[in-house]
Amino acid sequence: MKSFSIIATAAMGLESVVAEEVRRLGYECQVENGKVTFEGDALAICRANLWLRAADRVKLKVGEFRATTFEELFEQTKALPWADYLPKDAEFPVIGKSVKSALFSVSDCQAIVKKAIVERLKERYRLSWFPETGPLYRVEVALHKDIATLTIDTSGVGLHKRGYRARQGEAPLRETLAAALVLLTNWTPDRPFVDPFCGSGTIAIEAALIGQNIAPGFNRDFVSEQWPWIGERAWEKARQEVEDMARYDELLDICGIDLDPQMVEMARANAAEAGLADLISFQTGRAEQFRTDKSYGVIVSNPPYGERLGEQREVEALYRAIGRAFAALDTWSVYILTAHRGFEAHYGRPATKRRKLFNGFIETHYYQYWGPRPPRRG
Repeated sequence: MKSFSIIATAAMGLESVVAEEVRRLGYECQVENGKVTFEGDALAICRANLWLRAADRVKLKVGEFRATTFEELFEQTKALPWADYLPKDAEFPVIGKSVKSALFSVSDCQAIVKKAIVERLKERYRLSWFPETGPLYRVEVALHKDIATLTIDTSGVGLHKRGYRARQGEAPLRETLAAALVLLTNWTPDRPFVDPFCGSGTIAIEAALIGQNIAPGFNRDFVSEQWPWIGERAWEKARQEVEDMARYDELLDICGIDLDPQMVEMARANAAEAGLADLISFQTGRAEQFRTDKSYGVIVSNPPYGERLGEQREVEALYRAIGRAFAALDTWSVYILTAHRGFEAHYGRPATKRRKLFNGFIETHYYQYWGPRPPRRG
């Protein structure tokens, strides 16, 4: 079976998380800034789209070369085997970006790549005009330090669009980042899990999907499902694997708490849309008032950052309050994402580990407070 070079793109700071996911799927990979590259067949493209929780998109790499002139870009793009991927009725818009490259005009690069692909397809299909009425193949030309990478997007809508978030709050956390926050913890499905600032429920929902090993893409479509050379059989096999590997009978103890009753109702609606309404308990309450007799649980949350004028003192008081409240949970592990640089001082103790992550364009840190290991069963 033909092998392809596949790129899973990732937000800055999440590359290692995506790489670990790729390895769990059974593929060796190389990690670079913003992307994880691996080799695989058509089935690997299907699996990656369905299973990667923290990746932004899955792209097929058609070629990579050095180009400092428009002539080099045209000729080397034309030399690539475009007809192996694009049928004669393919719709193939070209998007682009350029960073630290001699060819800095993105619009010119897009036009040249489009023209080169058309010329290559003319040779294969013996046509002078292409209607572009068929399946979508979004081509990207990405130039970085004069190296041009040409890819085709296999995902369509970004992978963070799981299909369950019917409603969301003012500043929602992306599903991909929420999943990564859970994957970066020591949580296992047999331990309690709480998000005391749950908002529209994204972190709790992603935890439930992870806990029952439900693929994040189980409830959505992908643009490459329409590509003839991948075919229905590969997608059917990949989706059957998703069904076979899910652990729907796994009992979970997951709770989301929010001060705003409307957000709690929103979270419940989203969990229901995901088919997880019976697995997650959402309730109205204050994070600093959270109490429990349960042991060895895990708290993961994305509290307010205090970025708006006048909010900082209020947020700092909140951090001090949750620091006191969570200190009483001496067997629990706590993981907090915030952009506030002074979080540890207000929380009351230094984190076991910090990790820089980006929530959209906001630089944040993931403060990790590790609790003791749970006793082994038996």
